[in-house]
Amino acid sequence: MTFLEDATAMQGDLAELRKRLHGHPEIGLDLPRTQEAVLSALSGLPLEITTGTRTTSVTAVLRGGQREAADPKTVLIRGDMDALPVDEETGLDFASTNGAMHACGHDLHTTSLVGAAKLLCQHRDALKGDVVLMFQPGEEGFDGAGVMIDEGVLDAAGRRVDAAFGMHVFSSQLPSGVFTSRAGTVMSASHGLYVTVRGAGGHGSAPHRAKDPIAAAAAMITALQTMVTRTFDIFDPVVVTVGKFTGGTRRNIIPDTATFEATVRCYSEANSELLASSIRRAVEGVAASHGVDVEYRFDREYPTTVNTAAEVDFSADVVRNVLGEERYQDMPHPISASEDFSRVIAAVPGAFLGIGATPPGLDPDAAPMNHSPRADFDPAVLSDASAVYAGLAARRLDAFAEEIAS
Repeated sequence: MTFLEDATAMQGDLAELRKRLHGHPEIGLDLPRTQEAVLSALSGLPLEITTGTRTTSVTAVLRGGQREAADPKTVLIRGDMDALPVDEETGLDFASTNGAMHACGHDLHTTSLVGAAKLLCQHRDALKGDVVLMFQPGEEGFDGAGVMIDEGVLDAAGRRVDAAFGMHVFSSQLPSGVFTSRAGTVMSASHGLYVTVRGAGGHGSAPHRAKDPIAAAAAMITALQTMVTRTFDIFDPVVVTVGKFTGGTRRNIIPDTATFEATVRCYSEANSELLASSIRRAVEGVAASHGVDVEYRFDREYPTTVNTAAEVDFSADVVRNVLGEERYQDMPHPISASEDFSRVIAAVPGAFLGIGATPPGLDPDAAPMNHSPRADFDPAVLSDASAVYAGLAARRLDAFAEEIAS
């Protein structure tokens, strides 16, 4: 099966669907308009379609024409559908105006998975197993993958999937159309830290008569940075970044409370465990020294995304075979962003790939990055991504059939 020619022929339709999705983004687990667009795009295809109950997900199962009736192998391919609470500043004629934005390119992921569905349906008679298409809401901090797993996406075909593949576009860092991945850890774990410091307010001219929560919170932030460098191995990195600090009403008033929030990233589950105790020691120690009280919450969100080495090698071969040798490059080190697709490939063998989508004429090293209100993506990658998605599913089923035959 060769998919690229057929995918190229549908590039215009894919670009129009992407524009439709981009102009009306939705956030979180409830994406009714996006779900409607996906269902409309899949209408008439020989798919077994179900939708979620706790989220507006779409799961589509394609039964291959050459599947082993007794024990068919199954491959899952996934595209996430949600957007971000960002006011778009791209100037595109189809830009969003509703206060949300597909600043992370999920509109391209959804469109590419629709394209793959159409390609696979065209070649259904040659498929040697089943394919599960996972259209997922809520990747951006809502754990949509976890919800879909709870609702049975990994067993949607009637048995546990045997391999799973996901992809993500990047508006910078990589030239357009270049795919990349690596064996082992490919993306960091993501955790949230929420801290409230309770002191005793007073006049700014007499801090000795108050218990200043702002000074204590500031010291905690410094202590957390020192904790990172003095507790964790530099070859197994940890990042703590405070993105929100709140306290006080006027410059000469010491408030009763101050709060801050941080994102915490790491690249191993061992460090996720160690972070919990290390953060407690840092914030409680500072609180004691300042004579204030502290309440904190450390939320373990997405685990590290760990690729199966054999599936990465397989994926690289598919990209090279479908698009050309020069279109795949090894990722030198993990990415510090995080993904809930980590939950899928923690449960079954699989791989997560990156795709360069830097717009033409822009330097990948200087282009606005994902999550920027100015992030833009080259729509030319839609046909390539569709062909690779389809190739991953079909050729992995071929490989399973060869393994069984041997």
